[in-house]
Parts: sequence; structure tokens; C-alpha cells
Amino acid sequence: MNIRILFILGLLFFSALQSCQSDAKNKVEEKEITVKVPRFERDSAFKYVAQQVAFGPRIPNTPAHIACQNYLSSSLKSFGADVIEQKFTAKSFDGKILNGNNIIGKFNPAAQRRILLSAHWDTRPFTDSPITVGDKNRPVLGADDGASGVGVLLEIARQLQLNPVDFGVDLVFFDLEDYGDSNGGASESWCLGSQYFSRNLIYPANAKPDYGILLDMVGASGARFAKEEISVQFAGNVVEKVWTLGQAMGYGNYFVNDQVGAITDDHYFLNTLAQIPTIDIINRPIDTQTGFVAHWHTPEDTLDKIDRNTLRAVGQLLLAVIYREHAGTL
Repeated sequence: MNIRILFILGLLFFSALQSCQSDAKNKVEEKEITVKVPRFERDSAFKYVAQQVAFGPRIPNTPAHIACQNYLSSSLKSFGADVIEQKFTAKSFDGKILNGNNIIGKFNPAAQRRILLSAHWDTRPFTDSPITVGDKNRPVLGADDGASGVGVLLEIARQLQLNPVDFGVDLVFFDLEDYGDSNGGASESWCLGSQYFSRNLIYPANAKPDYGILLDMVGASGARFAKEEISVQFAGNVVEKVWTLGQAMGYGNYFVNDQVGAITDDHYFLNTLAQIPTIDIINRPIDTQTGFVAHWHTPEDTLDKIDRNTLRAVGQLLLAVIYREHAGTL
């Protein structure tokens, strides 16, 4: 075979290879395009926040706490979830015996491949922020600090009923997160519900969630979600794929690339005790006295602080995570 024929055959092979690569690329792009992600309804999520706030402060051992736990449990059941109420008692840092209840909604409970989405549903019994003026024994209404994350997850539950997926999704509402010692107390005085959950896992050893995402204070206008240190340490790959997706969806003004220091939150115990790699989506504004939003642990944490656009940014991103996992494109 002469050199000219070899050259022609080489060109034909190269052309065919390029065509195959182009076809493969088009198929990948087509797969990306055809991932169907439901629309997150921000007004629906806001309604779920408002309904929690209407009970009043959801402080353990109070009628409002009981009313809210019944509402959360019945709502999850109405959306088709298998519901587990993980009731427990715990002693608070000030010696009180508290009745807690982690409320868990499981979609596709038999599936081994799972992810966990969580928020806390209780509220702070004291308005003890350093910037609080007046009586610091007043309870916190907790529209943002608690109810916002729960409201987002309830709307996700509604969407999962309407648009089923083929893997497991667990929505976990932690109790007794906010009854901790803010005057130099131990980290373990906080997040009593997630500590109990992590020590009493509902999963067989081979069926724990692949990873978790915690929501905390995700409702305020102009929220800024930076990459939190514990999240990066224990689940850095999850942080990167969630933040990258959020920015690609046009939410880069919310999901910023800055990193912030470690926060004692429910994800800490999921990572260290349950060994479920978990990240925290939590609002960390720049240059505030407390490091959190101005209404944090104050009487001003009221429904008017909730921005439907922020709820939608967080909720739409989480739906994209779920349905891309479902499609195998995340």
C-alpha cells in the first residue's frame, strides 16, 4: 500500500473519529438539556413559612411546639412521604428536660441510594443577640431562623409527590437546634435533635445517604451563602458541585465563592457522629456585629424579613440537585 493511500485512509479515520466524538458530545449536551426540573413555587414556600410563624415561637414544651410538629407531620404525609417521628427527651444547658421530635419524611424508603435534606423547626427561647435592646428573655418568632428552611423543604416535598424520582430523598426536620448556651457554652449544648438523630440512625449500615444538605436562615432579602469551613472540610466535593450549579443557574449573587469560618450547626453532628457528608447553606452577611443577619436571635425575626426570591433561589437549586441526581447528570 503506497503512502498516498495510507494518507487518504488516515484522513477518513480521523474524520470518522471526529464525527463520533461530535455525536457523543451532542448526546451529552442533549442529555443535559432534557433534564426536567420542576419549577419551585416561591409563593407556596412562603405560605408554609407563614403557617409555621402563625403558631408563634416553636419553643419545646409549649402548645405552639406541639401544634407545629403535628402540622409538619401531617403535611409530609399529605405529600406522600413515609413519616417517622423520632421522639426523645434531652436536658438543656440550663437544666430543663425538653421534649423533642425529629420529623422525618422519606420518599422511596426502600431505595439504598439516598440524599438527605434538612432544616431545624424549633425556635430560640431567648432574644439574646448582642444587639437586642430590652428584655432578652423574650422568645424568637423564627421566621427566618428555622421556618424559612422548613418552608423550602415542604415545597420540595410537594414537588416530589407531583414529580417522582427513582432514588431516596429524606427530608429531616430537626428539633432542639436552637436551645444552646450562647455565653461560652459547649458546642454540644446546641443541636440536640441532630445529635440524637446521629446517634440513633434510622438507616442500615449500608444505606446511609450519600450526602446531606442543611438549610439554615435561607429566607432573607439579599442573602449571601458563602462556603462554610466544616462543610468544605467534610464534604468539599458536595459544596463545589452545589455552588457551581447554583452559579450556572444564575444565582451567583447568592452562592458566592468566599469561604467563612466553622459554624456549630446540625451539619457538624451529621458529619462527625453520623458520618454523613453534609454541607450547610446558611446566610452569612459581610460586616455585621454578630456574623449573621441583623434579625438573628432578636424580636425582629418576623415574617416581613422573608423574601420570596431568596426562597426560590435556594429551592430551585435544591430541585435541580435532586432531578439531576435522578437523571445521572450531577
